[in-house]
Amino acid sequence: MIPQTSQVRPDTAEAVLDTTVGDLLRRAAENAPDQIGLVSRGLEPGSRREWTFAQMYETSERMARALLGRFDPGDRVAVSAPNLPEWNLLQFAMGMAGLVLVPLNPAYRKKEITYALHQSGAAGVFFVPGLGENPTTQWIEAAQQELPSLRTAIVWDDIEEFSRTGSPQQVLPRVLPNDPAQIQYTSGTTGAPKGAVLHHRGLTNNGRFVVERLGAGPGESYLNPAPLFHVAGCVVGALGSVACQATLVQPELFHPGLILELFESERVVAMGGVPTMLIALMEHPDFQHRDLSSLRTVGIGGSTVPADLVRSIESALGIEFIVLFGQTEGSCTILGTRSGDSPDDKAETIGLPLPQTGVKIIDPESGLVCEIGRTGEICARGYGVMAGYHNNPEATAAAIDDDGWLHTGDLGSMDERGYCRILGRLKDMIISGGENIYPREIEDVIFAHPAVGEVAVVGVPDPKWGERVVAFVRLAPGGEVDDDELRQLVRSTLAPHKCPRDWRFIDEMPLTASGKIQKFELQRQYVDRGEVG
Repeated sequence: MIPQTSQVRPDTAEAVLDTTVGDLLRRAAENAPDQIGLVSRGLEPGSRREWTFAQMYETSERMARALLGRFDPGDRVAVSAPNLPEWNLLQFAMGMAGLVLVPLNPAYRKKEITYALHQSGAAGVFFVPGLGENPTTQWIEAAQQELPSLRTAIVWDDIEEFSRTGSPQQVLPRVLPNDPAQIQYTSGTTGAPKGAVLHHRGLTNNGRFVVERLGAGPGESYLNPAPLFHVAGCVVGALGSVACQATLVQPELFHPGLILELFESERVVAMGGVPTMLIALMEHPDFQHRDLSSLRTVGIGGSTVPADLVRSIESALGIEFIVLFGQTEGSCTILGTRSGDSPDDKAETIGLPLPQTGVKIIDPESGLVCEIGRTGEICARGYGVMAGYHNNPEATAAAIDDDGWLHTGDLGSMDERGYCRILGRLKDMIISGGENIYPREIEDVIFAHPAVGEVAVVGVPDPKWGERVVAFVRLAPGGEVDDDELRQLVRSTLAPHKCPRDWRFIDEMPLTASGKIQKFELQRQYVDRGEVG
């Protein structure tokens, strides 16, 4: 339907299935028991491991029975580990046991771990003893002293022994599609992290819709470089691949050389990720030498995707580039471009809503739906919207209105076909001299320069203008350009008030664990250096 205002009603041609996390693996094991469902690889030679769907189901079911010897259905159980294959199996086991998975970033420090375990009311935690210099065991033991509800802590190396403790007579509970499956903690960049409660129906359908859009079918390989504690990893990667009966190729860590090797050795047809990952792959010396002929589709989301990156990838590899947009509170993905979209649509928009998802653009002040082409807040409604924030009714009410619309906090616009463009976060919008400035359009112009590897545009306090525009630039390997040349590039393309006043060239962008640039950290560094005033 062609929208008359900036609102698209759900496309109902493809059904939302009443599935649970356990259903996905059971059906894959029934339909293709001998097909390889999971391949895991580390950097070390000989680290490759694989499981058929039947082996995955048998192992996960055994784990589920063991879990029910320690926990009751509905209990929250945390997992703190990198992308080890048992993470995937444990997710399916928890789904079968009716437990609520609480994924934790294994790089969390003591305060972050304790907060998440306390706020979620976790009854248990599975953890890798230490990642890098983190004394995780010490922190978990301290958390158990502080949190009476945290009854059980299981070291990762003991998972196999733990899974043998389940009784074959243990009856698995009936798990319903609307039951909570996960509590995912937001990044907490503007305050204490909030735990988004995500249900089985939302997660299983969202993963399926995305992997279908990326074109990985039964027996084909889908590579997931995203961390499993993030919805891109555990929903799209782990659940979406199984829902489509594709083989999940799971590297234990993101290393560009390893990813390029896996493209070749596992004949990968599709992958998902974030822009920083794709840039790292293109800049790696193996990029020109690996056989990437099997790769058909790359889906990129998590942050805004520079238009020139889209064009260069499609040109260099001859593949379909799918831009994805979403957020944790929507079970992961809300909008995306499609195979066959025009080069301009794939480079300039974030596409159309996924099946069974309504999207509208509203005026943040009035709440009214915007006219076509006008900038406002992106809102979404449908099967994927979270149940709410765990034990936080005020934040839930602020995020989901009485009509069920999720207010994403992202700024965008919609054209007359329903295709949306994104201009950044509502809180990232810069107001300088009374003018609204959207960092995305400035970043796109700067990134187009061949010497630029990454760019982030932020606003910082300014006594005269309210905010000033500052650009942080990481040069590509071998790239040479100065601020005068980049300033001229922006001035030749955009209005003068949008041109960054200050330029900072840095060696490395501060990133979240999922690969997003931390703009708040760049702002903090700028302010801490006393450059405001």
